[in-house]
Amino acid sequence: MNGGKNCAVILLNGEPYRGEIQAENAYVICCDGAYSWAKGRVKIDENLGDFDSLDETPVPAPRMTFPAEKNETDGELAVDRALELGARDIVFYGGGGGREDHFLGNLHLLYKAKAAGVLYAALKTNGADIVLVGAGEQRFFCKKGQTVSLLPFGGDAHIMKMRGLKYAADDLWLFYGSTRGVSNVAQGEISFTVEKGDVLVILNGEGV
Repeated sequence: MNGGKNCAVILLNGEPYRGEIQAENAYVICCDGAYSWAKGRVKIDENLGDFDSLDETPVPAPRMTFPAEKNETDGELAVDRALELGARDIVFYGGGGGREDHFLGNLHLLYKAKAAGVLYAALKTNGADIVLVGAGEQRFFCKKGQTVSLLPFGGDAHIMKMRGLKYAADDLWLFYGSTRGVSNVAQGEISFTVEKGDVLVILNGEGV
């Protein structure tokens, strides 16, 4: 992927992301109006979208312009492009705030990426890092006292061997439609093993 890069960064036209954009050795795809907040902050490899919400010509010039009336959002087109290029990790910036329907749609982009075989899919907003994880052992380095939520996504999830959380369990079912995993508290590094399903890990706190 573009000289050996296997990570894609996708900049979304949601709430402008205020933190640092970590894009070293990543292929950066900028979606439409995200250009207005991202230009000059990160090297953009490709601009993509219908450009219905941008009042200037982005640099670099788009390979093509998509129609405004289409079935996919610009974010989904960017995921398709990243997968076409062979991305194994995809990190989204700027997908929070603004319209709730777009935010929920952006969570589904994490699911799409993971279902396509992406190893790491995350959405960074101004208030949280959101990572979708599946089967296997998962580890996250958290600040002591940081609020962490674990939510099933797409169906029920089964978690084993939770460590480093105030409310930990060795055998926990997270049922789709339940809020049981909301607002746990990290004691530092956390770990758990997903035995079944997919889990949204939400690490709350600006600047995480």
